[in-house]
Amino acid sequence: MLTRRHFVMTTTALFSAPIAAWAQEDSAETVETPETTDTAEAAPTPRRPVSSPSNWDRWDAQITPANYDPATSNPWGLHPRFLPQRVQANPGLTPGDLHVDAVARYLYHIEPGGTAMRYGVAIARGNLYEPGVYRVGRKAKWPVWTPTAAMIKRDPHLYKQHENGMNGGPSNPLGSRAFYLYEGNRDTLLRIHGSPSPRSIGGRASSGCVRMVMAHINDLYPQVSNGVTAHLHPPESYVTAPS
Repeated sequence: MLTRRHFVMTTTALFSAPIAAWAQEDSAETVETPETTDTAEAAPTPRRPVSSPSNWDRWDAQITPANYDPATSNPWGLHPRFLPQRVQANPGLTPGDLHVDAVARYLYHIEPGGTAMRYGVAIARGNLYEPGVYRVGRKAKWPVWTPTAAMIKRDPHLYKQHENGMNGGPSNPLGSRAFYLYEGNRDTLLRIHGSPSPRSIGGRASSGCVRMVMAHINDLYPQVSNGVTAHLHPPESYVTAPS
């Protein structure tokens, strides 16, 4: 993974202005971790979290605004700049790749022909955001979630109750869709995912992941292929401002 010192220029130079529009208390970010085996012989096996595909269409309808238009629908009260827009991308960017501009709080999906779709995002709070270059190792609809051991240790009052995992659904912290970020074959536990806390978009609210509005990531999901590169550019505290 590229370290923060490798990033010394703001990513706003990558993209121009838009060329056409198309179209509870926010808690710490949460990420899914592999299940562990209960080694205590007398202890019952914890129930594994589930996400039944029979519910997915109903949940999608539940989180999609009536008469949804990506460019204008905004029941979440977002600043208009965080609504999906098609913008011009600078030459040389690889179609299919994802770029997260942590300064402006945008995610760009690079398209063939020199354009990109731009979405508003939230990034991690404090020093929990991890800039670098990753691979989308897998995708999931309505994923289940289990907090990491570090999260439980850091905020037991929030996460201890979910240590055995949480079922998929509209209240699940990973939301409706998730892209799982890998380094080689290693799952980094970082995600780009939908969020049940859409009012956090534009801010720093998570424990490491990149959040999107669930309706927006549902639109993006079929456009992103496994294996593409996700570039998480650094936040403002690690960017050298131009003179």
